Amino acid sequence: MPTTRSKAMQDVLHRKPMPQTPPSARISDYYGINVFSQHVMREYLTDEAYDLVMAAIDHGTRIDRRIADQIASAMKDWSISRGATHYTHWFQPLTGATAEKHDSFIQPTGDGRAIEKFDGSLLVQQEPDASSFPNGGIRNTFEARGYTLWDPGSPAFIIGNTLCIPTIFIAYTGHALDYKMPLLKALSVVDKAATDVCQYFDRDVTKVNTTLGWEQEYFLIDKALFNARPDIAMTGRALFGHNPAKGQQLDDHYFGSIPERAMAFMKDFEQECHKIGIPVTTRHNEVAPNQFEVAPIFEEANLANDHNQLLMDILDRAAKKHEFRVLLHEKPFAGVNGSGKHNNWSLSTNTGVNLLKPGKNPKSNLRFLTFFVNTIMAIRKNADILRASIAGAGNDHRLGANEAPPAIISVFIGSQLSKLLDDLEKNIKAGKLTPADKTALKLEIGRIPEVLFDNTDRNRTSPFAFTGNKFEFRAVGSSANCANAMIALNTIMADQLIDFKKKIDARLAKGQKKDDAILSELQVMIKDSKSVRFEGNGYSDEWVVEAKKRGLSNLMDTPSALKVWKDKKVQQLFKDMNVLDPEELHARLEVELENYILRRQIEARVCADLAQNHIIPTAINYQTRLIENVRGLKDLLSAAEFKSASSTQMKLIKEISEHLTEMKSKIDELLEKRRKVDALESAEKKAEQYASIVLPLMDDIREHVDRLEMLVDDELWPMPKLREILFAR
Repeated sequence: MPTTRSKAMQDVLHRKPMPQTPPSARISDYYGINVFSQHVMREYLTDEAYDLVMAAIDHGTRIDRRIADQIASAMKDWSISRGATHYTHWFQPLTGATAEKHDSFIQPTGDGRAIEKFDGSLLVQQEPDASSFPNGGIRNTFEARGYTLWDPGSPAFIIGNTLCIPTIFIAYTGHALDYKMPLLKALSVVDKAATDVCQYFDRDVTKVNTTLGWEQEYFLIDKALFNARPDIAMTGRALFGHNPAKGQQLDDHYFGSIPERAMAFMKDFEQECHKIGIPVTTRHNEVAPNQFEVAPIFEEANLANDHNQLLMDILDRAAKKHEFRVLLHEKPFAGVNGSGKHNNWSLSTNTGVNLLKPGKNPKSNLRFLTFFVNTIMAIRKNADILRASIAGAGNDHRLGANEAPPAIISVFIGSQLSKLLDDLEKNIKAGKLTPADKTALKLEIGRIPEVLFDNTDRNRTSPFAFTGNKFEFRAVGSSANCANAMIALNTIMADQLIDFKKKIDARLAKGQKKDDAILSELQVMIKDSKSVRFEGNGYSDEWVVEAKKRGLSNLMDTPSALKVWKDKKVQQLFKDMNVLDPEELHARLEVELENYILRRQIEARVCADLAQNHIIPTAINYQTRLIENVRGLKDLLSAAEFKSASSTQMKLIKEISEHLTEMKSKIDELLEKRRKVDALESAEKKAEQYASIVLPLMDDIREHVDRLEMLVDDELWPMPKLREILFAR
């Protein structure tokens, strides 16, 4: 009888790339054909309705019922012309995935026939059953009512035969039950704060948009190998597996030729992305074997976040079509790179200016410095909030190794910009600037573009790095919703800009000139934020010691990081910014703790099951063969010959026995400790003990399993090995 593993390997060997149906036109010809875009709205809406939709998108103005009816009717007609038969309110509950409930357009007419109908009330608001979505105690199960409300800022789109309408999701109390609502609030508050600061430099600036360009990393593994690994199928990561002799050390996969099967898959999912307006442009092999990356052009953050959520769903569906499975876990395989979702963040004005890009003159560069230094200051004051925003069971395995940033939040800006800020800190004098001071400063500030030109400084160990015209938040996990990090980042940035403006206005009220006031305040901020700037190796033990001296937190795991949401100052900050009230923050803490506990609980159960019911029987089977071999030798050979001939077998038998004994002891301990942890009432204590007690026991079990993998006959091993999973093409 072939083993599950051997059958899976046979399936892999017979795989061929799926035949591709080439698109009938260039990408530009079908790009966005399934999006209810501005172009489509121009065609289907009256001028009045179109103008009101654009006002809602640009300024958040309300759309009345009459106009909503027109828009709904236009959406229906357009989507039916594209083959749609159903519609859904597409939203992002706190599960981390997206959600949708499909309804047909048809309405019976009473004469045995039906008509297609979709009006403004169905467009603007729906009432899905919200009882099973995470809520963190915001409402009881018997108070399950929740509402989805249309978000005009993200265009409707068609997937399959369904019109999808992006919406927020709230409880009947008005509390947010999703990621989109607080994201929209955070984007709104940073828009106002940044616009107010921009007024110091350009009165024509009336709006500031947050832009986001995500980079999505993922692993592709063959379907048969995935199905033959219960740990990967159920937890997203390999709980066991000896590191192969060859991993990523030769860097031969990175930016190499894309394997044929993977390329066929990529072409397929890219085409689906382009049809619904996701501007993916970049694809390449990543560092680890069978790891890849896709990235789009920058977009407004709300739309970019929706597009990333959609992309993860499209990746999964396209992979299955090509006999693959996509792994979005942050660390599916030990010993090689994990996967992140780098969030490239910036701010841009309605006048077309990127506020984090230096300009051509001292005035525009002073504006750049203002937003640049304020960003660093926001991180210095709120690093723990950023750390909490990227916390999760998967990311705990990833952070701190193999090109993933450490848990200590710091900012990398490059040696040349560091020197520039240090010089500015020394040279700016408090109070009034002399003409000579101003000339020197203008020369210093004016050379910023030269400093950045062809600046190749990069630091892959930094969680928050400046990369020329944006900051790259590298610590976000690959499976995460970008919104969590963007809510945190834009909220703390808004708070910092509001504080900055108050201080500048106070200086101006005392008679200080505008440029003098801004430069003097920047000097204070450069000095005060210096401790969060770090240019060295974030993996080094020296940095851990140095960070502690600087007062920077090192929140090593999710339970530690999530405690930030209990901080009264943090709660007040989010309340003051009108992003999340204390009750909503507490609810998110409860949801994230529960998510962490459940993931660890599943991992612990799978670990014990596989070790006890798969690995131990296999090892005993092989040990029995060795024992039978030894008995046969004893019957055939003299005592002296037997001792020499059986020494290897006896050594193996003993070594296997030692690992089996230790492993069984650890399995029993794991089961007992898990029962005790699960009996705890406090979610916080339960999460802490899963991190400090249960997870180390799982690691101990893994050590014995991985040793046995190297001892037991390869033919008997029950599951595909990492060398097979990582290198199957």
